[in-house]
Amino acid sequence: MDETSSSFSASNAPQLRFGKIDDLKGRVTAAVDGARKFLFSEQHEQGYWCGELVADTTLESDYILLHTLLGTGNQERFQKCCNWILRHQNEDGGWGIYVDAPSNISASVKGYFALKLSGYKADHPALVRARKKILEMGGVTEVNTFTKIYLCFLGQYDYDAVPAIPPEIVLFPKWFWFNIYEISSWSRAILVPLSICYAKKPLKKIPDEMGVEELFVGGRDKSRMRLHWSDKLISWRNFFLVFDRLTHWFEMVHVRPLRWLALKRAEQWMLERFEMSDGLGAIYPSMLNAIIALRCLGYSLDDPQVIRALDEFEKLGIEEDDTFRMQPCMSPVWDTAYAMFAMGEAGVPADDPRMIKCADWILQKQVRNVGDWKVKNKKGQPGGWYFEFNNEFYPDVDDSAMVCLGLSQVEHPNGRYQRESVQRAIDWIFSMQCKSGGWASFDKDNTRMVFQHIPFADHNAMLDPPTVDITGRILEMLATYGYDKNDPRVKKALKFIREEQEPDGSWFGRWGVNYIYGTMQVLRGLEAMGIDHHEPYMQQAAEWLRMVQNPDGGWGETCGSYDDPNTRGIGPSTPSQTAWGVMGLLAAGDTRSDSVARGIAYLLRTQKRDGGWDEPQTTGTGFPRVFYLTYTLYRQYFPLIALTTYAKAMAAAAERGTGVRRIG
Repeated sequence: MDETSSSFSASNAPQLRFGKIDDLKGRVTAAVDGARKFLFSEQHEQGYWCGELVADTTLESDYILLHTLLGTGNQERFQKCCNWILRHQNEDGGWGIYVDAPSNISASVKGYFALKLSGYKADHPALVRARKKILEMGGVTEVNTFTKIYLCFLGQYDYDAVPAIPPEIVLFPKWFWFNIYEISSWSRAILVPLSICYAKKPLKKIPDEMGVEELFVGGRDKSRMRLHWSDKLISWRNFFLVFDRLTHWFEMVHVRPLRWLALKRAEQWMLERFEMSDGLGAIYPSMLNAIIALRCLGYSLDDPQVIRALDEFEKLGIEEDDTFRMQPCMSPVWDTAYAMFAMGEAGVPADDPRMIKCADWILQKQVRNVGDWKVKNKKGQPGGWYFEFNNEFYPDVDDSAMVCLGLSQVEHPNGRYQRESVQRAIDWIFSMQCKSGGWASFDKDNTRMVFQHIPFADHNAMLDPPTVDITGRILEMLATYGYDKNDPRVKKALKFIREEQEPDGSWFGRWGVNYIYGTMQVLRGLEAMGIDHHEPYMQQAAEWLRMVQNPDGGWGETCGSYDDPNTRGIGPSTPSQTAWGVMGLLAAGDTRSDSVARGIAYLLRTQKRDGGWDEPQTTGTGFPRVFYLTYTLYRQYFPLIALTTYAKAMAAAAERGTGVRRIG
């Protein structure tokens, strides 16, 4: 137990008992007060919150690769990146993509290559162990497409052996079966600049001792480097691989009549989306690709566009005494909306100056311009919010709903301004509802599942289909603003949620890890909409939550549940996931079970003296099975919401005279 833990973390904590309800109420109240103070201490002077986002070591590896390619490398900075990379090396020599993850081939090859680019020799003990593990996993040819292309930039892979990403895809009209608006917004922002790179095929020679030739099992044979055909002759994979080989053939014989137009269009598309944004898409991979694309197009390092793109990219870095790490993006709107909601739920007055300042900041971030979402949502008018500081082209439904929930806790002096802003957002959210009744994140009806078989789609995030976790949040938000289950649009959403429930009663979590998150979000939405707690599907979900609770009273689930659904709900307890478990059970009407009491005891027991919680595990999702995030403020505002919700349930039970279960 951390020495900073509070007084209720005594040695008898696992058997913690409160003989009187008043004692329990006092402890919960004290915990809420401490959490509230801690969260306010994290508020920026401008009114917003923004916790660090932590990802895996591929970001630091790519940072080294980028600056090596550009010739702008700083050896001191490289060494600090290497210190961070080495600090996260697994015992078996590889690198994982989340905390305590098994070694991942792409992350491991990138880590190995980054170390060599920084001057580490092949006989260094860390590289010896890494090389052994990489070869065990199949070697370089098993990495994903993006990694292969990055290796091509420095001559470590053959362009002819990677999936083709021709820039001509930007010329496909919006009505065509395949066009860039039929793939997810993040894939679009990543692939358009990468298609420029593929067309220009940049190549920088590096010394042989810096290469990764030794990571090819059986040698660097082009036939083994290419993607393999499916054993099923008639399949979508083979269909797309035929087109891939044809594209490569046209590249080889220089039959590219529209290449000049495609490059011009791709460049224009990219430059337009630099405006009103913290870099292209405001996310790491697209920003990195855009920098390389600009150089491929002939922009010099001192060109204003390159300088600006590099500046935005470098802002994601965090440098400390001996380490340097990169964030995948920044999350101020998301963290601010959740913190504002948590504070309001925790009893902070709606007219508190700190809440007003927060609302002032976030209201200014509302999108008033048309973005990519307009292509498939012609009737909708701007009104959403994005995730980052600036990302005008890409507002998302989830952030927009959460901002509305946060603003419901504030009474802004300009009430009309606040109400009109919220109504614009609600109208936009309704316009983004998919045909299925659910909501996706950035786009509407982005569901052509066949595109997942495209050879360069192995980042497992080619599409943006509707998800139950977002839909559940929207239902909670709509109920807050007076919409009920009789609204036809709400009825469609409720039907979507029912159809997506897993056989065991849980729901999949697309944006949080994983089924615990999805189940909590849905149950809160259902409760807000007034669905009877006794409905069998709600009780089945609650029973699943009780079933996966850990012996220590907490809940936990690892990112491995995306790879193996049989491990859903299994993992070491964390404050955020324990909060989700408690919030889900309370939403299902469970205020008296041992499960809820033990969950609350876990949160009380693990709270530190400063009012916060520690959580080393990864509980956020970027791309399932490929990329995960640690939101450092999840461990703060989710436990606060859970404790506050429990306190309200206690008060309501006392008023009814039904009592609550003792903790112990």
